[in-house]
Amino acid sequence: MSLPSVPTRVWQDEAVRSALADWDFGQVSRMVRQLVPLRQEDVAALTGLSQSYLSMLECGDRRLTDVSRVVQFLTGLGTPPDLVRLPLPGISPLPDAAAPARTAASGQPAAQEFVTPTAPDPALPWTADRMLTALRLAHVADNTADWLPADANGPVSATAMSDEAGSESPRPASGIALNSMIQRWDAEQAEPLRRGTAGTRVSLELCGHLQGTLDELRVMDKGSGSGAVADLARAHLALVVRVLERSTYDEVTGRKLAAVAADTATQAGWFAFDAGRPDAARAYMLAGLRAAHAAADDRLGAGALSYLAIHGYSSGDPRDAVRAAEAGRRRIARLDAPHLAATLLTRQARGHAAAGEGEAARRALGEASELCARGRGEDDPHWLYWMNEGEIHGQSGSAHLALGNTARAVESFGHAIQADRAGERRTHGLFLSRAAQAHARAGDLDAACATGEEAVAIAETVQSARLREHLRDLSADLRRGGSTTRRSGVGARVLTERISALAS
Repeated sequence: MSLPSVPTRVWQDEAVRSALADWDFGQVSRMVRQLVPLRQEDVAALTGLSQSYLSMLECGDRRLTDVSRVVQFLTGLGTPPDLVRLPLPGISPLPDAAAPARTAASGQPAAQEFVTPTAPDPALPWTADRMLTALRLAHVADNTADWLPADANGPVSATAMSDEAGSESPRPASGIALNSMIQRWDAEQAEPLRRGTAGTRVSLELCGHLQGTLDELRVMDKGSGSGAVADLARAHLALVVRVLERSTYDEVTGRKLAAVAADTATQAGWFAFDAGRPDAARAYMLAGLRAAHAAADDRLGAGALSYLAIHGYSSGDPRDAVRAAEAGRRRIARLDAPHLAATLLTRQARGHAAAGEGEAARRALGEASELCARGRGEDDPHWLYWMNEGEIHGQSGSAHLALGNTARAVESFGHAIQADRAGERRTHGLFLSRAAQAHARAGDLDAACATGEEAVAIAETVQSARLREHLRDLSADLRRGGSTTRRSGVGARVLTERISALAS
């Protein structure tokens, strides 16, 4: 018995095209079945996905995110290549997601090329269309089980996932050399960024509103943690990308849109990192670097590199942290941006400290302190709100803690905790948790418990996986440290129990 096929007329349906552009493959499956018509068993036979998985996909209980499976699904249905941003077997699709007549973001006819289904490869052209591809793939990389809709009984459990769902978490390519990305960012010229399509013309006012929404999410994050805003940032990035792809704009507006995309992708990366999704964070940040290049905005590029530096020293790659921070500093050297330079230096210092390079870490911190004392410069970006004396002390404390200088760490964290954080509750909690660790490692369990209790109180009201991870590190330090008095032993036990309860 021959397999059914999907007629050409189905792919002319605007609703099907829209679902494809949004990567809503559950909607694609349902609409294709209705228009042909087909049974779920027929689609399963065409695509190789099980009928039960397709049922969950169409209901929204699963999401198809692994790119190899996306290709398998679309190929099985016979999806025309000009509607897809991925390489289907035997054909070279256009990089744009709409009809063949669409033009690239540069205003020139879109070149035919394959789209890499992983994190952005630095060797691929640094064009406007590659920027859009990188942004879309970062969005896919963050489309993990954490984003699955909750059913009536709460979130879908891991044990309820089918075999197909088990591999639905694409990871950025681990072999990407950050140094190569930096070199291409430095060397490539930004191409013209304008588009003439049938879409509505974008105004600079709309760009301002899009930026304003992101700035509000940034304010929400510093007070409530990433868990409160990560999904909103992800949706906002999808909107910005859609505007870039489907609208008409001139060069000035195109650069502004790319700048909003760069800022949004980088911030989404930060939210993902704080929420405990480092692979998705890296994909967002690398896409943010590409978007900053398209926007010809060195400050946004340096910002993306500063977050990549955090990712580096936190993920066991301290040399990447140093390289990223140094590259950002070189690029903004001609600007009057002492606070941005100080931010990069603190992250470079953390990389040196994680690598055991104490002298280099202290030099970087000293220079950062001097730059911070100068105050904001004319070119310091509006989104850099956290650089102040308290931030310098907090980063110094973390560097000293990594180097084993517990006395210096306790002193620095003490100054950081006393500084006015202007509503930055999560950062205050992080500094408290690290200060408690410093006390514990110095053998002062009473001070560790008192400070740790304050950090836990914040963690109970702030949605930050990173803060909870720091508290788990504190709990391990308390258990290793033992107790010299009955009181400190009881306090340590109570605190570790409260920390354990955070994960439940």
